[in-house]
Amino acid sequence: MSLPAAAAASDGWQARLELKFEASDARTRLAHRRHYGPLLVQRVFYPEPIAGPGALSAEPCHVYLLHPPGGVVSGDELQLAAEVGNHAHALLTTPAAGKFYRRGPPIGGEPRVACLTQTFAVDDGVLEWLPQENIFYPNSAATLCTRVCLGAGARFIGWEIGCLGLPASQASLEHGSVHQSLELWRGAAPLLLDRLNIGHSCLTARWGLAGNSALGTWLAYPAGEQELSVARATAAPMNCADLTLACTLVDGALCCRGMAARADRLKQAFIDLWRALRPQLLGRAAIAPRIWAT
Repeated sequence: MSLPAAAAASDGWQARLELKFEASDARTRLAHRRHYGPLLVQRVFYPEPIAGPGALSAEPCHVYLLHPPGGVVSGDELQLAAEVGNHAHALLTTPAAGKFYRRGPPIGGEPRVACLTQTFAVDDGVLEWLPQENIFYPNSAATLCTRVCLGAGARFIGWEIGCLGLPASQASLEHGSVHQSLELWRGAAPLLLDRLNIGHSCLTARWGLAGNSALGTWLAYPAGEQELSVARATAAPMNCADLTLACTLVDGALCCRGMAARADRLKQAFIDLWRALRPQLLGRAAIAPRIWAT
């Protein structure tokens, strides 16, 4: 799988990472890795037991994606592409929250934006995309694009969580902006095409985020009415004044959306959904990546 075309040169970091996973001897292996710039893989872990005969996939590998600079600034362009082959099973996560810092001054009259592009392709395999939250600092400007392309026998669980501003310091996104797209495809057919444009006007409005600083989307495919019932039963006791979760089923894709006063509350809610639904969706008990406990 080829990485997206490189963007025009800028004064920021240019980072690209390409990964390919294949099943071999009942274990998933990182068969191909290529990187340019500060976007790396720490190592591959195998914390889960080898599955018995008739398993949906090979033994999963857990991969931690690293961005050594520790944050993204205006002009930075990060690209990630991962491909999961037949019968392979990859779980991708990050060791810490992503950080998008305050935007810099325009160059030549053009505004400077931090860009993150993520492309995932799954054949007859399994992908779990479970990153930590992204923190958008006050007055940051970011564009995030995630596209997941699924084959006929593919299975997918993933989420993306954003924290707007620094709520612990009582600082909002202020006059920053976040433009985010999330796409889920099965072959040539779109299952979900989501566009989100966040600016100052929607941060406190009742039609917008109503003062919440965290928002996110949790996705799984394929799913049915039984999985929807489990998701709603799991989400119901979590709903309160500081956390709102809603789950729906569209074209076989389970979609759970959430808003919260704090990102850690929303992240824990998404983890609870993952723990409840992974056995049904993937035929495996939920074994959390070790990095989440540090």
